[in-house]
Amino acid sequence: MELSSREPDDMFAGEARGELSPRAARALWWGSAGLVLAVLGTSVLVAGAEHGRRLAVAVVLILVQVCALRWQARDPVAVLAVTAATGLAVWALLPAVSLTGALLAAQVALCVLSAVRPRRVSVQALVAMCLPASLAFGAGGGPAGMTVYLLAVVLAWTAGQWRRAQQARTRAEMRRAVVEERARIAREVHDVVAHTLSVMVIQAGAADDVFTQRPEQARQALRAIETGARSALGELRLLLRAFGPDVEEDGAGERREPGPSLARLGELADTVRATGMTVHVHREGITDGLPAAVDLTAYRIVQEALTNTLRHAAGADEVSVRVTAEGECVEVTVVDNGRTPQGSSVAVGAGRGLVGMKERARLVGGSLRAGPLPGGGFEVAARLPVERAS
Repeated sequence: MELSSREPDDMFAGEARGELSPRAARALWWGSAGLVLAVLGTSVLVAGAEHGRRLAVAVVLILVQVCALRWQARDPVAVLAVTAATGLAVWALLPAVSLTGALLAAQVALCVLSAVRPRRVSVQALVAMCLPASLAFGAGGGPAGMTVYLLAVVLAWTAGQWRRAQQARTRAEMRRAVVEERARIAREVHDVVAHTLSVMVIQAGAADDVFTQRPEQARQALRAIETGARSALGELRLLLRAFGPDVEEDGAGERREPGPSLARLGELADTVRATGMTVHVHREGITDGLPAAVDLTAYRIVQEALTNTLRHAAGADEVSVRVTAEGECVEVTVVDNGRTPQGSSVAVGAGRGLVGMKERARLVGGSLRAGPLPGGGFEVAARLPVERAS
């Protein structure tokens, strides 16, 4: 659980600072260095063929640019300044090389800076890179040369902005996935713990009331508490195993407890019956073979509805559970005969348990309604499509 709460945040922080993994940084360097050597290096060799000393200096300047690109992901501002200065020096030594080609490394650095730094910083760098355009115009390149240079600079900055937006979308999706996973874990823990504790509290109160006069009945209540606690521990173990890393079983013959499903609806009803509540369970249709998500959702809805009956339904002594599997949907209905207090959050559907049930139904494409009945009692009714969840 600790990994789920810390690792994603650290990863998002690293991306926000523009940090790349060592492997990605090396790939970026090799790619940009190869591009500069192939394009600018070839242009310099051709343009400086008759200028031996100038050619040697220009080659050294190109090597400086290639080396500087090694740190473009870590400090793109400094790399942009170095590559721009050396690029202008190459262009001054060999005017036959176009300004666009001479500043190719600087354009690569501008693209990276635009992707990993705030827009305010990248816009300032874009403006600075546009200033040499007048040099291209004055050196005889004319409007065409100036236009080509400006288009190249703007294109490099735009490519960086596109990459920045793509990274922002990825971070948003990852954050949303983490939030949804945390919410799912919270719902599972709430459903397991809330139901078991509600039953245990009622059983403990009953045991205390009859401890002296009817010790055997008190023992039965204590045994019910033990059974409920063991069941909850088993479910929590399954939950932790499901959310933990994949590991091999220690023993091939280890018996694994079945997970919560409609097949265990009778066990769930028995835990509530142990509190003195009368529970009627009706099944219609075949519930075996349901998609795992629908099966678990239906079980959790019944569990939470029974928990709400124990905790909130004043005077309730009877509850009816009906599960109907017909066609392409499963319908779950839980009705009690209690009196819902006026102003209760359960009555208006604002309780955490009801919100969780509605969210569970929504996640599998279904719907849920809950509220007091005109003649008394409270009803929870859910409709869960089978085909859509499968």
